[in-house]
Amino acid sequence: MDERSRADYGFDAPTVPVGLGAAAVVSLGLTVVVAVVVAGWWWLIPLVYGLFFGLSCASFLYTTRRGKFVVWAGLLSDLRLTGRERVVDLGCGRGAVLSMLARLVPAGRAIGVDLWRSVDQSNNDPANTLRNATAEAVTVTLLTADMRALPLATGSVDLVVSSLAMHNIRGEPGRMRAVAEAARVRPGGRLVIADFRHARAYADQLISLGLVDVTIRDLGWRFWYGGPWGRTSAVTATR
Repeated sequence: MDERSRADYGFDAPTVPVGLGAAAVVSLGLTVVVAVVVAGWWWLIPLVYGLFFGLSCASFLYTTRRGKFVVWAGLLSDLRLTGRERVVDLGCGRGAVLSMLARLVPAGRAIGVDLWRSVDQSNNDPANTLRNATAEAVTVTLLTADMRALPLATGSVDLVVSSLAMHNIRGEPGRMRAVAEAARVRPGGRLVIADFRHARAYADQLISLGLVDVTIRDLGWRFWYGGPWGRTSAVTATR
């Protein structure tokens, strides 16, 4: 994938890698202090912590700047879009997935929905999303809206995707409402939700809404946020 070379999609949850990096530096610094001051093997303890935090930070940064692009390229390729679909990306952020979608539907329409919160993605702002779309030579439509109450008509889109966004909604009722809204706007189409939490709950909600071919797929190490404990799954469904 070469999307990153022409646009800047920022960092997901930017405070997390900063915290992991700081913890790694502090732990490795303690390793030196303990090795000098304390006799024996006690220096191994902060060293292990330093390596753990450092590797977690590296994993997080890789996923947010490279890995997720590779994985999403595969997910979208598997959909075999005709190029005429109307698609929507819930929680589009700075447009990483949205721009890829727009390139795949040149005769359709790519819509991004977000509340533009920088705590979820660095410098999350519609102006940056439009700037990235321009850099990618694609056209997108942006809506400022809550995914629990989409300003889209029932059955108005052919595909709904969401990448690492629904888990930011506090409370299970709100998340289930967002899933229901996603199903509402594309009753005859397809849906792909990638998230590192609540995948089983998303799938159960889709099944209860009458969707079929509901699957949960682990997306592998390229989509780990810090390590296997932060693994991402894709929930897919049709009707």
